[in-house]
Amino acid sequence: MAATGNEEQTLLPDIEEEAEGMEREMESEEEEEEGMGVEHSEEEDEDDTSEDERENEAEIQRLEEQLSINAFDYNCHVDLIKLLRQEGKLHRLRKARQKMSELFPLTEEIWLDWLKDEIRLTEDESDREKVYELFERAVKDYMCPEIWLEYVQYSIGGMGSQGGIERVRSVFERALTAVGLHMTKGTSIWEAYREFEIVILSTVQPPPGSVPSQEQQELLNTQLDRIHTLFRRQLAVPLMDMEGTYAEYSDWADDGVPDTVTHQYRRALQQLEKCKPFEEALLVSEPPKLAEYQAYIDFEMKEGDPARVQIIFERALAENCLVPDLWIKYTAYLDRQLKIKDLVLSAHERAVRNCPWTMGLWKSYLLALERHGADHQTVTDVFEKALNAGFIQATDYVEIWQSNLDYLRRRVDFSKEWSRELDELRAAFARSLDYLKQDVEERFSESGDLSCTIMQIWARIEALHCKNMQKARELWDSIMTKGNAKYANMWLEYYNLERSYGDAAHCRKALHRAVQCTSDYPEHVCDVLLNFERVEGSLEDWDAAVQKTETKLNRVNEQRARVAEKEALLARQEEEKAEHRRKAKADKKGQKKTQKANRTGDKRKAEDEYEEEWGEDAELPSKRLRGEEDFGSTVTEELMETESGLFGRRAPPPRKSEPPGFHKNQQAPPEAPRQPQDVSKEQQRKDENSVFVSNLAFNLEDPEGKLRTLFQGCGTVQQVRPVFTMKGVFRGYCYVQFEDRLAVPEALKLDRQEMDGRPMYVSPCVDKNKNPDFKVFKYKTAMEKHKIFISGLPYTCTKETLEDLCKQHGTVKAIRLVTNRSGKPKGLAYVEFENEAQASQAVLKMDGTMLENFTLSVAISNPPSRKMEDKAAPSRVLGAAMPRQPQGARGKGRTQISLLPRSLYRQSAPDAKAENGTVSASHATVTDGVHGGPESASLDTQTKSLSNEDFARMLLKK
Repeated sequence: MAATGNEEQTLLPDIEEEAEGMEREMESEEEEEEGMGVEHSEEEDEDDTSEDERENEAEIQRLEEQLSINAFDYNCHVDLIKLLRQEGKLHRLRKARQKMSELFPLTEEIWLDWLKDEIRLTEDESDREKVYELFERAVKDYMCPEIWLEYVQYSIGGMGSQGGIERVRSVFERALTAVGLHMTKGTSIWEAYREFEIVILSTVQPPPGSVPSQEQQELLNTQLDRIHTLFRRQLAVPLMDMEGTYAEYSDWADDGVPDTVTHQYRRALQQLEKCKPFEEALLVSEPPKLAEYQAYIDFEMKEGDPARVQIIFERALAENCLVPDLWIKYTAYLDRQLKIKDLVLSAHERAVRNCPWTMGLWKSYLLALERHGADHQTVTDVFEKALNAGFIQATDYVEIWQSNLDYLRRRVDFSKEWSRELDELRAAFARSLDYLKQDVEERFSESGDLSCTIMQIWARIEALHCKNMQKARELWDSIMTKGNAKYANMWLEYYNLERSYGDAAHCRKALHRAVQCTSDYPEHVCDVLLNFERVEGSLEDWDAAVQKTETKLNRVNEQRARVAEKEALLARQEEEKAEHRRKAKADKKGQKKTQKANRTGDKRKAEDEYEEEWGEDAELPSKRLRGEEDFGSTVTEELMETESGLFGRRAPPPRKSEPPGFHKNQQAPPEAPRQPQDVSKEQQRKDENSVFVSNLAFNLEDPEGKLRTLFQGCGTVQQVRPVFTMKGVFRGYCYVQFEDRLAVPEALKLDRQEMDGRPMYVSPCVDKNKNPDFKVFKYKTAMEKHKIFISGLPYTCTKETLEDLCKQHGTVKAIRLVTNRSGKPKGLAYVEFENEAQASQAVLKMDGTMLENFTLSVAISNPPSRKMEDKAAPSRVLGAAMPRQPQGARGKGRTQISLLPRSLYRQSAPDAKAENGTVSASHATVTDGVHGGPESASLDTQTKSLSNEDFARMLLKK
């Protein structure tokens, strides 16, 4: 054994030297308490410690106080352990680790630190046994090759005790079973085991030149067989760098590698080639690698090797221990395929420790305990732990109670008139009802069992197994008083129970009550009552039933008629409101046309006056000043552009096409009579084949060509109609019409795709004149329990960052970052999970957390109702009479500069009037088109209208 110890020192860390070094470091401490050592007294600490140490001590006390309030704060446990280890508070450190391990599975890093600290303090054999127990606890949490390797190394250090070699071999065999199939890390366990056996071989070999005895030769042959067996077993397992192991075996074996071993080695190589793509995907991907592991698991399950399926599940869970769906899939596989008691129950126990909030894992655990014959007390203890796990839905508590009641019912022997198990079952039913009424309702404001399923099961058990219809009727009376009397299906359920186990009198009574109370499907219960009386009732019973049902149905029909009349009245009122809106819109449109005609007449009159003054051959100012248009129309166009920049997604405006080739600074041509080809083109427009595209850049070059190219993949584009201003400036929106209506849904999928750095809005093309209530907001405004709303995000947060953050709490189906009109983020996001449980778990775990120094607020998605009312915007046409607008933060437009020359300002006179659109000599009200509000200015122009030429002279001070 001495030789074995010497060889071991060359292979493994010298545990004894580490322990002695640790002891020398602690010689300055006065006395050790419970084998760990006592810290200095508080007075000595205050005298000797530095300022940093006092701050650390204060932080330690704060963390301990926080854990006394909330023992399930995982991060607080980690911080406390790290700080205590840094300060060398050994006794408190051991207690902190012990407390955390009782509540949570510890990570590989925490276990290794704990184990190494305990190994350094090992003094005698009793201490070694405590370390062995600690190793046994460590290897149960997760599948960690590093912990197993540390375990076998420590076992080798204790070979000096009786049976030490066999104990080391036992630990090695368990390590191979646990992690020997690990394709990337399993090789280290195999090689350590083989080197250990080679060291043992050197101790049984006879000295050179001596003849071994028969006993020595048998020991030598046995040890050689062990090493050969290890080589053969390893070469049959697909592992990385198998070629090196095969070459090593070829050099080590005197007779070469047997053919059977070579055949197994080649089969393992083939399996390795199949698995290499999955291993490479895991190597290059970023944590948590859930999708890569899922693909790997599916592959191994198709291959069908249970041991390899188990190892890949364990590898995936080591990196994704907080994913409930992965635990559910793993435990279901073990329950249905392996069915090994210790393995199955261990996996279930680890699953509920990692994801205690998942009711399905507790439910499967209870079934597994019953399936494998666990004692009653163990099942009861697990159920009580489940009640304290903190489920996130009231219905979860109903289901876990149902699982426990099912288990208790299966324990009862109903052939006996009385049994202790039956009393326990009844007591459990009563306790479950009290628990749902008090504890669950207090937390969730509802019991979670609206249809009283547990009471229905109890009533059926009493009627079927116990023949106690009196108790069953009492339970059903209680069910009906909890708001279920209005539902026909509840009454029919009770009627069927009476029909099966009761008598005709109670059946009749139940149906009469059903006819009286039912409000959802009264015709159904009426038919059931009449059919019942046809079979079993007398003439008096039949007459009573007919009278009862007719009275009920007449009353129901009257109520339905009143409801229909009320709905019709509401529909008429809505139609009248819609008609009123359409009429108001038409009147407003007519007023705009009248105002436009008035302005055109005013301009014509000014030109006539100019000709009278300067002669017919004089060039008009509107012609001489190229590009100079009517002041009012210019301001109006600027305002329209401003409006398009202020608001978000725009509904399709009334379509007005500009002549082709119309450019900026080009004077609008006079409106020409509509040609026949224009009429045919207008008739060819089909809204059902079109989409409306908005939020495009105003300076977008060739919008028609770019959009045609972009939407070509959705279907054949018939025409693209960009909308321009009268100056030829692109308005930022257009219509895309397809030949086939089926291309519209594909085009809508391009909504919010970026074009020139802006999100492009793609909406259905709907004529709002015909559909005034049409809404283009496509997202839901009701509560979505499977979706969460996150606010407080940093503006630099991307979808990838948010997905990585949310993947830790469930399967992310979609992420939507909320942006403004220009595509810049608002710090808000919606994340859709696979189910409500995952979303609720994400809210619990993520709310209040930090991301890039930003505190996140997370809640279930429940956006406010979105009301889109058709509010008439105030007119901004020059010369229109309009009230003064409030001068608030958004009361004016984008500029505060007055466009009226200073030379025109005069003292206003209150009695001045304007007629026919002309400006009075003493007073005129000029609409500031840019500001959006009226301004009063006194213009010394007598009764003469001002032309564009007059404005030009004033501006140039001529």
